[in-house]
Amino acid sequence: GAKLIAFPEGFIPGHPLWYHFHPATGPTSRDMALRLFKNSVEIPGPQTEALCQAAKEVGAYVVMGLCEKRPGTFGTMFNSQLFIASTGEIMGKHQKLTPTVGERLVHMGGFGDTLRAFDTEFGKIAGLICGESSNPLSLFTLIAEGTMILIISWPNLPGRKMLNRADRAVMAGRGCAFMSKAYILNAVGAMNDEMKAMLAYTEEDKAFLANDALTGGSSVISPSGELLVGPLGHEEGILYADLDLERSVEEKLIHDLAGHYNRPDVFCLKVNREAPSLYLREKWYGQQDQERQHPESSDCREAPDADL
Repeated sequence: GAKLIAFPEGFIPGHPLWYHFHPATGPTSRDMALRLFKNSVEIPGPQTEALCQAAKEVGAYVVMGLCEKRPGTFGTMFNSQLFIASTGEIMGKHQKLTPTVGERLVHMGGFGDTLRAFDTEFGKIAGLICGESSNPLSLFTLIAEGTMILIISWPNLPGRKMLNRADRAVMAGRGCAFMSKAYILNAVGAMNDEMKAMLAYTEEDKAFLANDALTGGSSVISPSGELLVGPLGHEEGILYADLDLERSVEEKLIHDLAGHYNRPDVFCLKVNREAPSLYLREKWYGQQDQERQHPESSDCREAPDADL
């Protein structure tokens, strides 16, 4: 069986595609956004425990695209990839740093502490989500961390006047492969008739959604940019590939953007890997009135005492 399994963007519970079709403040969009929140996943939580158990049972690493719900809040979600070890433990997650178009109505921008690679016995793995694959700074960060397998998760459907999902994933994946010398796993979502019927708002929408070539198309790309397998068709399916990781080494000996093929004396990328505190309570001491104090809280990271 597979040693590494990758899933599309927002595979659990779904992706906010309705903003391509329905008015953002209309009743349908508001209802679907509420349903998305109710079914989103806390990390860790009961849903991730089930995923971890499944990964352990099959002995595979899993990268799952999901809508992450921030614990203890009512409305804050992230577009995330969850990384699970073959032992059934959560390795970490990646949150999409910048939501794209309609995603911004329901997804918060991710934090820098989730932009990283994860160790496995066969090399480092990392992830990017959809449009992030075109961000050279995000990609370089993962190259510099030694990524050998990069999972790019894609949603079910492109916007209008865009390349179909399969062609877009191959185009972006080949560019990422050439720059990173990593294997690229493009995990692309598919659609069924029920989803299409739910999304269509006008006759024009129905005609657009009837084009099956727009959706699906998972693929695997070599470190040299060669298309190894795929693209998969528009229906759900499983794509397998055997990866020879020495090919990544061979390619990097020629062209290593985070090593000998760079000029650190000319270029330097700074990455903030700290997660910000969204809520901070400080101690307040009045200069005139020593009794005016705001009590400490261990709710989050404490700030230094401030004389105000």
